[in-house]
Amino acid sequence: MNNMTPVTRQEVLGLYRKVLQIAKNWQSASGQIEETTREKEYIRNEARTLFRKNKNVTDPKLIKQCIEECEARIEIGLHYNIPYPRPIHLPPMGLAHKQGRTLRHQEKLRKISKPIYLKSHDEIS
Repeated sequence: MNNMTPVTRQEVLGLYRKVLQIAKNWQSASGQIEETTREKEYIRNEARTLFRKNKNVTDPKLIKQCIEECEARIEIGLHYNIPYPRPIHLPPMGLAHKQGRTLRHQEKLRKISKPIYLKSHDEIS
């Protein structure tokens, strides 16, 4: 975060505070205390892990991408009341023609089609 502009630094720290505030006030969809506690802890741990992982990112495009991912995950989590990333549902071989394509190409297409809110999730899981 050393090479960030002051505005970007404030934006990132503001997002971190927002996520921690969401965790503090989180209520699970089931309303069960154990599940609420587990989900609150997940939100805090996920935030710590991702923000620490990305703290040395200096490329403005990557910083913007991380900010967009964070904002998307916040919106989706609040909208669906689920703190975990929503999976994408694609048929196993549904992105490319069935003839003449290699499995590697299929995997590449699946990776490209991944929504922004899941970009960093696979890297830490």
